[in-house]
Parts: sequence; structure tokens; C-alpha cells
Amino acid sequence: MISIRRARARDAPGIAAVHVATWRSAYAGLLPDEFLERLSVTRLAAQYDRSIRMGLGMHVAINASDNAEPALVGFTSARRSRSDRLGEGEVETLYVMDDWQNQGIGRTLLRASGNFLAGLGCRSAYAWVLRENPAGFFYQRLGGKCIATSVTNVGGDEIPQVAYSWDPIETLLDVDA
Repeated sequence: MISIRRARARDAPGIAAVHVATWRSAYAGLLPDEFLERLSVTRLAAQYDRSIRMGLGMHVAINASDNAEPALVGFTSARRSRSDRLGEGEVETLYVMDDWQNQGIGRTLLRASGNFLAGLGCRSAYAWVLRENPAGFFYQRLGGKCIATSVTNVGGDEIPQVAYSWDPIETLLDVDA
């Protein structure tokens, strides 16, 4: 059984482990190999610990089945927008472990971020996604509209990205469960 809840500081190592595993899987061939190899669970855990303690809207997906130790299998984070021209709220991250994809966990996590942003008074939301991200269709399927393109620097390489928007934010909150 999967449960979604707000992240706690003690979740930081698990969040970092999901971050590293999903990036190495999803972005192999898209991002520089050296960059992916240098990803550090320890370093990322410290960053996520700080973000959680500062109140970033971070949610985790926990596998709490009867047969296994509870394990963190995905997470999302959201905040007020850093670019008002794109929307009032920003979904910064959304990652689900490969073995747990296509089960509705990403959709539920994304909706949790949308609810967090709506609770802050945001009337719209957006997410930047690497253009070649194999999961890009996911955002479109959940009502995201492509509103901008840009380039981001990752590991010294310029990588094209796309912004998907939910405006009004209810288009995200009303996505089928």
C-alpha cells in the first residue's frame, strides 16, 4: 500500500536515494555521464534536509506493504514561483522509482504539490521538464500545457527544457485519481 504524506527531516536520505537512482535511470544519455556518476546521496540528503526544515512543500510516497519495511519510492517538491511570468507556483521536482512507475503514484504526488500550492494561494502552477525526458508525456496527460522553452545548464552542458502549466491550478487538482 502506498501512502503520500508531507516529508519529514528523517526522510532526507531516502529522498536523496530516489533522486540519485531516478536521475541515473531517466537521464542516462541525456546528461553527462560524469555528472550522473558524481551525484551524491549524502550531499543531496543534506540539501533536502535543509529544504524540509525550511518548509518547502515536499511530499513523499511510502510503500507500507505488510511484507516489507516501509520504503520511500517517490517524492515531489513545490514552492511559490521563481518566475511570475510562468505561474504563481512551481513544482520543482517529481521523481518515482522505476519499479513503482505507472501505478498512479506520480499523479498523486503531483496533485499533493498542487494542493500545497493552492493552500499558499497560488492560482496557477508550472513545472520545468527536460525536453528529452522520457516521462514528458506524463505532464501533458495530466493537463499540463507547454507554455515555454528554455535551456538549463546541467553538469556543464546546455540542456533544452520545456515548461508545462496548469492555469487555473484546478486543472491539476481535478486530475482523475
